[in-house]
Amino acid sequence: MAVTKTKTNKKPSVAVNAYLFAYNFIQVLGWSYLLFQIVNFYLNPPKSQSLWDIVKYTVGIFQNAAFIEIFNVATGLVKSNLAVTTQQVLSRVAIVAAIAFIPETSGSPGLPLALTAWCFAEITRYSYYGFNIVGYIPYPIIWARYTFFYVLYPVGVTGELLVYWTSLGYVGRTKMWSIEMPNKLNISMSLWSAIAMVMLIYIPLFPQMYMHMVYQRKKTLGTPETKKVQKKVQ
Repeated sequence: MAVTKTKTNKKPSVAVNAYLFAYNFIQVLGWSYLLFQIVNFYLNPPKSQSLWDIVKYTVGIFQNAAFIEIFNVATGLVKSNLAVTTQQVLSRVAIVAAIAFIPETSGSPGLPLALTAWCFAEITRYSYYGFNIVGYIPYPIIWARYTFFYVLYPVGVTGELLVYWTSLGYVGRTKMWSIEMPNKLNISMSLWSAIAMVMLIYIPLFPQMYMHMVYQRKKTLGTPETKKVQKKVQ
């Protein structure tokens, strides 16, 4: 029993903390730069480039870098739910893939909505994690982390669904990445159906995630009276 307790309470080494802080710091810089690109695009619209033309490399680098988070959780460097972390990372990567490989989605009205929501969410999230490693989180960061979601969740989900919706027409017409019967392998696969299924999954998943954040906000930013009751319950 004593051995288990010692392992559980073991603090990360200085090297691990330095690595995690560097990762979070770089992500803050990356998503901040992406937000700058989006704002600059609308303030100074280029004549021959779309928003996706401007931001595609930044999005690709820093969103795909989130795979590192799966590694961090899987190896125990970060204490979190591996299944939830994997799902969150892959859902974002799927959106980026849809935009990158399906031409019509680059003009979707959902693109700026999703990317802007991601920027604010990731800047506050990685800032929160970075300060947490240092051992001190400024209250504005805590407040932003547990308040911005009221707007960012609906806006982000709306943007993601619009991107998927825009992709359906192109995928349906071209039969992109689909296999139809009959064929030698006697199998069929429809990317259109897969995207439609993913969109339907948002219906039960969004309310659960949203209410989870509402609970976390009350738990973190609740009144002193609320926190006293929660401590008694725990």
